[in-house]
Amino acid sequence: MESHSRSSADEVSNSSPLLPDGGGEGKMCSGPASATAVLVLSTFVAVSGSYVFGCAVGFSSPAQSGILRDLGLSLAEYSLFGSISTIGAMLGAVLSGKIADLLGRKGAMWFAELFNLVGWLAIAFSKNAWWLDIGRLSTGFGIGLLSYVVPVYIAEITPKNLRGAFTAVNQLMICCGVSVMFLAGNVITWRLLALTGTIPCLVQLVGLFFVPESPRWLAKVGKWDGSEASLLRLRGKKANIFEEAAEIRDYTRSLEQLKESDLMDLFQRKYAHSLIVGVGLMVLQQFGGVNAIAYYANAIFSSAGFSDRVGTTAMVIVQVPVTVLGTLLMDKSGRRPLLLVSVAGTFLGCLTIALSYLLQDLKLWDSSPFLALVGILIFGGSFSLGMGGIPWVLMSEIFPINVKGVAGSMVTVVNWLGSWIITYSFNFLAEWSSAGTFFMFAGVCGLTIIFIVKLVPETKGRTLEEIQESMLSFN
Repeated sequence: MESHSRSSADEVSNSSPLLPDGGGEGKMCSGPASATAVLVLSTFVAVSGSYVFGCAVGFSSPAQSGILRDLGLSLAEYSLFGSISTIGAMLGAVLSGKIADLLGRKGAMWFAELFNLVGWLAIAFSKNAWWLDIGRLSTGFGIGLLSYVVPVYIAEITPKNLRGAFTAVNQLMICCGVSVMFLAGNVITWRLLALTGTIPCLVQLVGLFFVPESPRWLAKVGKWDGSEASLLRLRGKKANIFEEAAEIRDYTRSLEQLKESDLMDLFQRKYAHSLIVGVGLMVLQQFGGVNAIAYYANAIFSSAGFSDRVGTTAMVIVQVPVTVLGTLLMDKSGRRPLLLVSVAGTFLGCLTIALSYLLQDLKLWDSSPFLALVGILIFGGSFSLGMGGIPWVLMSEIFPINVKGVAGSMVTVVNWLGSWIITYSFNFLAEWSSAGTFFMFAGVCGLTIIFIVKLVPETKGRTLEEIQESMLSFN
């Protein structure tokens, strides 16, 4: 095995003008990779799409009262508008893996932003519910595609010692997008708010011309020279990319012996652990109630008897710093500890919100609206710490590249299906029993803790190839 690796590495060295003779001795730098300017720029351009994602999620809550007033929508029509983006996102997610494999990671992001741009403009200039829904469906398709390709692109371009933190910036920018929409929605009209959603779309569309393609995708499609050129550009001109390039080449060639994967191939025993972890985390993330709070925060605060403007501003003040903290801790504490702390906090938050509604219904405590605010802040801060971003980080890490497209599509579809179920049904569940709804969310969060302890692996400090081989050997 050792001699095979050596011969493969020698082959890489001899076949590439970018790799130094003798495995990178001399002036080339070795050791842990650093964050180069190109890597930072590439990540920034990619997560501009995450910011668009956050804007789409955060738009419906502050826009609700204005749209209901200006266009005369009923509660059912607005529930459709709020949730139809998830239908578009499911369509985008179904095609995301194939599009990302066909057009490349950059091409897929560019394609997605065209739908986002058209969607925001349709919402901003809509005169009736039809145009609102068409625009929302279009942005949904775009963010469904981006929700897969952005974390995958970042994971594939970053070195193992930085991958967790850089991939977690995806969730940070989603949080920033939601937060800006909440704050701006307090002071500008919903039409202007929709127009601000076009700005990050344009940033990403232009920025993609200046960043490299994923070296792992280029290797997958047989563009070896392009893969090594992209890797050298990302790591810096003086970096020793010999070992990383050899590992990518060896792993890609071993996968070339396998036939092109389709959906049914995912259900082989060797992929069972990866599939259970990827799908399971997405289901538990959504049914823990996050999008009920994100999409309808203003309505929740109002029904609990608290000022919606004060409540949403407090959410922003808590969520953004906690998301930054989670990003910084990702490669220090590891994925599992952060997930466990995060989910324990969401459990406590849902329980607190449920108790607030229960006390309000029973008229036992006059300060129950304040308790609702505390519960939402605990939930929002805890979710932002880990459960918001880590499932997407793990999704980008645990699937081998030969099934990553179809697996990523499936996992992303499941996430958006769960999101649609919650966002569409929440208003009706809340009419039935607000307290009962959040008690159910708390129960799901409790199950998530058990799931993480039993099944979720630690991926900190390991290359993608090492993680994927360990997931296959688990079975």
